[in-house]
This record gives sequence, C-alpha cells and structure tokens, in this order.
Amino acid sequence: MKSDRFTLRSAVYLIPIKGEKVLLSLRQNTGWMDGYYSLVSGHLDGNETAEEAMCREAKEEAAIDIEPKDISFTHVIHRLADDSEYVDFFFTCSNWRGEMTNAEPEKCGELEWFDVNNLPKNTLDYVKYVIDNLDSDNYFSVRRSNS
Repeated sequence: MKSDRFTLRSAVYLIPIKGEKVLLSLRQNTGWMDGYYSLVSGHLDGNETAEEAMCREAKEEAAIDIEPKDISFTHVIHRLADDSEYVDFFFTCSNWRGEMTNAEPEKCGELEWFDVNNLPKNTLDYVKYVIDNLDSDNYFSVRRSNS
C-alpha cells in the first residue's frame, strides 16, 4: 500500500528598502488573508533556487528587475498551520531596475511604502516579525499559525 508523503511548501518574500521605508503589498482576491499587508512574494515553482524564485516574483508582482546579487538573505521561517507547512525565505533589496508598479492588480490591492517602524496594524504577523527584526542576528524562527 502506497502512502502519501508529507509535502513541505516553500515561498520567498522580498523586503524592498528605500531609506527608512519598506514596500508592502495589500492582499486581495486570493482567498487567504485578504485585506492584510504582506510583501512581494510567491511560491517556488520547482527546479529553481530561492534566489531565482525571488527574482521571478519581483518581476511578476512589482514589475522590477533584480538579480541574485541584488538581494540579501535576511530570515527563514518554518511556518506550521493546521492544513499546511511552509519554509519561507526572506530577502532584502535596495537595488532594482524599473519602477515599482502593481503588476498583479487582480491579487494585490496596492503596493505602498511604509515607515519601517510604523507598519499598518493589518500586516501579517510573521511579516511584521521579520521586518521588526531586520537588525537582529536571529535568522531563523518557527511560527505555529498562518497569520
């Protein structure tokens, strides 16, 4: 009898930094945490590195071009929920080519710059945790909820 193997999902998150500002993405029409701010992000498609996935997602969601040399690894979260389990990779970036624009308006209500020390109350808690701890030497955490 064949049993189903556990599936671990992976996602990448971009933290664009401009001075003391960070770019957040307002989720809409996704079916998960709509109305909350997150980051430019997405799932790894398979047969790509986390850095390659991050560059692809930046282009798909924010219409900017970045290369692996433009991003710096910041944090990884092992995120556990009742129905899924993720490993999330976070990268900062202060160098990109192109103008940040909402390239997926069907899934994103807006892209907006916020003061890094004054994020909206409706920011996903794990995203807020990573941004609040950008200067920390802690590069790994475990979260037991989806939000």
